[in-house]
This record gives sequence, C-alpha cells and structure tokens, in this order.
Amino acid sequence: MNAVLQPQRVIPEWQVALTSAFTRPADLLTFLQLPPELPSLKLAQLRDFPLRVPRGFAERMEKGNPDDPLFRQIWPSTDEEQVRIDFVDDAVGDLKKLKPGGLIHKYHGRALVIATGACAINCRYCFRRHFPYGETRASRNRWRALLDELQADATIDEVILSGGDPLSLADDKLAELAEGLDAIAHLKRLRIHSRQPIVLPQRVDGPLLEWLTATRLQTVMVIHANHAKELDGEVAAAMARLKQAGIPLLNQSVLLRGVNDSLDALKALSERLFECGVLPYYLHLLDRVQGAAHYEVDDADGKALLQQLTGHLPGYLVPRLVREVAGRPSKTWIHW
Repeated sequence: MNAVLQPQRVIPEWQVALTSAFTRPADLLTFLQLPPELPSLKLAQLRDFPLRVPRGFAERMEKGNPDDPLFRQIWPSTDEEQVRIDFVDDAVGDLKKLKPGGLIHKYHGRALVIATGACAINCRYCFRRHFPYGETRASRNRWRALLDELQADATIDEVILSGGDPLSLADDKLAELAEGLDAIAHLKRLRIHSRQPIVLPQRVDGPLLEWLTATRLQTVMVIHANHAKELDGEVAAAMARLKQAGIPLLNQSVLLRGVNDSLDALKALSERLFECGVLPYYLHLLDRVQGAAHYEVDDADGKALLQQLTGHLPGYLVPRLVREVAGRPSKTWIHW
C-alpha cells in the first residue's frame, strides 16, 4: 500500500527571513565591518533584552560606521547600564491599566490589545522592553475573554493591535482575531501598530492583505520609521501594496539623540515617507524607560526642531510632537 503523502506546509518568505536575523553582537559587527571591541552589554544583560536585527535591515546600515543612525537604534551599548531614578520599567503606565487577556484601556473610545510579545527587531529605546509579555499577551486561548470584554463596553469603537509587534503572529491567527472583532457591532475601526513593514517588508504579502481587506472595520496601519534610510525600495514597494489595498498609512517615530535629532534628518524622513504614500503622524519624545536614557533629547531642543521643521515643510508633512504621560486621558501635544 502506498503511503499517503501529506501536503508540505509552505513557510512564508517573511518567516524564512526571520531565521537569518542577527542575534549575536559579534556576528553583526563582523557583517558591518565594525571593530569587535565595540562596547556591548554583557551576555547576562542581553538575556533580558536580546539583540535581534533582520538581515535586510542590517544591509541598510553603512558598513564601518558605528554612528550609522540605524545601527544606533539596535546596538546594545554599555550606555544602557546607567540607572536613572527618573527612568522606570513601566514608562507609560500600561501595567496599571492592563486587563486580563492583554487589553489596555487608557483612552476614551479606544482600547489596545497586546497581541504578542514577539518582534522582528529589538529597538533599544523600546518603552515596553521590560513588559511581562508572558503573563499578559492576548494569546489565542485568551481571545474569547478579550472579545467578551470588548463586547461589553459599547464606548469602545476602535481597537489597536500592538505588542511586541502584532504582525509577528501568523495570518491565520490574525484573521481569526479580526473576524472576532468584526462581529462586535459597536466597533468601527481597527488600527495596527507595526514596525514589521519597515524592518521586514516581505511581511506585506498576499495572506496579510487578504485578511486586512476582508473585515468591515475601517483599517489603518501605523508604521514606525525613525530615519529616511529605513525606507528603501523594498519598503516603498510594501507601502505601495498596502496603499493599493486601500489601507491608510501613518507613521509614528521617536525623537532619538544621534539618530534623527536634526532638521535635515527629520525633513528627509517626512519627505521620504510621503514619497512612499505615508503621512507623518506622531513624533514622540522619548518614553523614559530604564536603559534608554542615552537616547533622550530634551523638550526644549525637540520644540526648536519642530519649529524649524514647520518653516521647511507644508503642514501635512509635520508630525505632532507628543509625549505619553501615565494617567493622562490622551497623548500630550507639545506646543512650541
């Protein structure tokens, strides 16, 4: 009797790309032709927040340049060892508002879902770098409780998928969650916050677009790019696929010392985003999470930069300068 052949599962290209991500500092330094003695966190410290960089993102970095703005975002430097009493583990007060199943309800009309703790890249300034994902994420077996919670609160009309990065989940799981959200009559919008279309543009594939466009909910994608160098041709093509599918695209970035804290860098970022069909949305002042103090740009310099930017760009290309303050009912808009 002939054995019945089982169909082989086709692994999506983006998942294949993740397997070649850099996870060892020494390997990344070799690839970028940087000196092996470049200061890095010790292995014990790296276990808490490891290095993780997709190869395609590393290929956008200038080889031999330790000050490359993309490299500075992901390198686990010894600067992270400084402890500041005004920097904390829960910088934006998420844990105080966290409900079972990974639901965070801080703002009127909007609720955020911690869909997963996984990311394609570990950004060293991440405000959730100390978040207890294992205890709180909205894993598949907790979705029923999450959906019941949303169903019971008719004041919520928008759900935000966050993480980690929600697009780290497989499309069948995301489609199942979107279908459950779609069935809640008072929900109107689905917002997805993701850095994956930037660092792993292969993620914007057919299965993703299929479930994104199947829901009755108005869907918005908020991407996260901090520097124009992040937006190469492959990223532009991914943005075009999303735009063609009718998905509005916004960008939020973080003002980071040594990365984008200059007029030229912010102007180039806004212009390149617009070339890719993305509108600048928020420019965040750094969330004061422990380990990221070396990235902070003070408020006065941030205000001055945005004031300069308004003199060089049309208003629709100038992002709002904001800070998230724990306990406040919305983002705090920083006026200049």
